[in-house]
Amino acid sequence: MYSDFETLAVRKSDGVAWITFDNGELNLLDMSLVGEMVRLADLLEADDEVRVMVFQSANPDYFLSHAHFPLLQDFRDQGAYDSEEMPLYSGLLEKFRRMPKASIAKIEGRARGGGAEFAMAMDMCFAAEGKGMLSQMEIIIGILPGGGAAAYLARKLGRARAMEICLGGGDFEAALAAEYGYINRALPADELDGFVEELATRIASYAPEAIARNKAAVNLMEDDRQADFIANNRLFRDLVKGQDFDRRVELFLAQGGETRAGELADWKNWAERLR
Repeated sequence: MYSDFETLAVRKSDGVAWITFDNGELNLLDMSLVGEMVRLADLLEADDEVRVMVFQSANPDYFLSHAHFPLLQDFRDQGAYDSEEMPLYSGLLEKFRRMPKASIAKIEGRARGGGAEFAMAMDMCFAAEGKGMLSQMEIIIGILPGGGAAAYLARKLGRARAMEICLGGGDFEAALAAEYGYINRALPADELDGFVEELATRIASYAPEAIARNKAAVNLMEDDRQADFIANNRLFRDLVKGQDFDRRVELFLAQGGETRAGELADWKNWAERLR
């Protein structure tokens, strides 16, 4: 059932599905990974044995990276952003957010752009102190978060902190992310695995209906987000169609973007280089 994935691996144990991203040196959100994430979501939703989903990475430096920028250009050229329907990636995140199973992101490396949006769509997010970090760096490349980060952040953190994250473009280390409410907790790196395993296993021991209805009750506190995502897509479309985005992508790729060495440092360091 879960054995034919190439960019991720799935292991089930005691009602918990452990999903490990493993897509090259960055865990870049390219079409291969996104396509498998969409298929995985359908399988997990239909799997009655799974009560909790834990997402982690095989790469200690990268939990989940931003989108492969040429892919965004291809989507644009194919007219994908002209639709007034829910965008593909936003729809995937909403599917996980509304799925009647608990979801946890366990972050030991960098979660940037769409990767940070994925973490925010999870029910809970825990990160390793000194190693985990999140960032909405899209403004530096000339666009905005296409997966709905602005709406997620404004609801979770408030308007001012959402502005700091979306307009600043820099990395937020785990300790500050926890202080802001960006994640649940920052834990010592040597305690993260044990903490998440105990929590996930404990939740999975509860009745599936109780898990589903508790999650549904919490989700009642949030408005239906479909209209937000469609409106966000319109704003995103205006920027991704601009010449400035293409110019910045060309500069970014020419200077080592989308490589491990090129993206280890704080993303705000790209700001001067992409002007």
